[in-house]
Amino acid sequence: MLKKAWLYLPSGFLHFAHPLALSFYAKIKSGKPHSWRSLDWRGLSFPNPLGTAGGLDKNACHIKNYWSLGAGFLEIGTVTPEPQSSNKGKILDRSLKHLSLWNNMGFPNKGLSYFKNQLEGLFKDQSDFPTPLFINLGKNRQTPLEQAVSDYKKGMLALQKYASAFVINISSPNTKSLREIFDKKRLSHFLRSLVEVRSGLDKNIPLILKLSPDEEDWKRVIEESLLAGIDGWCLTNSTSQRPVPNIFPADRGGISGQLLAPISLSLLKQLKDWLSQNKIEDKLVISCGGVLSPQDVFERLELGADLVQVYSALVFQGYSFFDTVSKAHSRNF
Repeated sequence: MLKKAWLYLPSGFLHFAHPLALSFYAKIKSGKPHSWRSLDWRGLSFPNPLGTAGGLDKNACHIKNYWSLGAGFLEIGTVTPEPQSSNKGKILDRSLKHLSLWNNMGFPNKGLSYFKNQLEGLFKDQSDFPTPLFINLGKNRQTPLEQAVSDYKKGMLALQKYASAFVINISSPNTKSLREIFDKKRLSHFLRSLVEVRSGLDKNIPLILKLSPDEEDWKRVIEESLLAGIDGWCLTNSTSQRPVPNIFPADRGGISGQLLAPISLSLLKQLKDWLSQNKIEDKLVISCGGVLSPQDVFERLELGADLVQVYSALVFQGYSFFDTVSKAHSRNF
């Protein structure tokens, strides 16, 4: 347990100390992306299928550090056009017993201009990337739903030079009414508008839709996104459900980690079965939510996920998680 002494420090302190700890660990390790079960998709080459989830590097400040850990790809953001602070009140908590996190952050970030400047300061273009770099886009909380698509368009236009793919985040439970974009009256127009913007970019950048684990009508969402021209899905975001009551606030925030795992895993199985039955291929499926061990990673891949993302694993298992999974793959496959 001493190796994980950080888990007994307050959640808020860990959140703010994380950048310093990550930088220190990355300098000691000074590694590079691991090579195992490589994947090529739409001109993108993944040295391994395990990457970071959105939310870990909100402001594009730690990209090279995460590559040093051995990740096969990175997702950075969520970035919004204008800077914004966290939601008011408590925004973070965790349960060691249930290996789960609760957050009510609400897309805190320094805004699109800062994000773009960070990338311009680090890279000439994508030829400098050792792995693909996905960029997670969101909307500012003050932007009305009727105008939400404009926030995502701004991100696509500003960051096209650096995005290996854009992840469209309308599934966070922490921005009021955001998930209403999934409604039948909104989703198709919203997605088609983004695909139209993509057609005007300098290159054909894949668009990945991040799914909510709480969406009951997920088949309609998949069908509408296919018709619109979306290239894949990330499943899932955090959940508003409370599998174990009285642990976290019930009226706000989302849960990730072990309590999310059964929900995320079930949706992965259902989606892969549906895609197979409908003979739909060449769409990227990313599994995220409750991946906490090498066995979890391999299970998601065996069930048909093309890529797997982690967030909670880095909190509960530490920054060596990518090394641990790579070594486990070498032993078992």
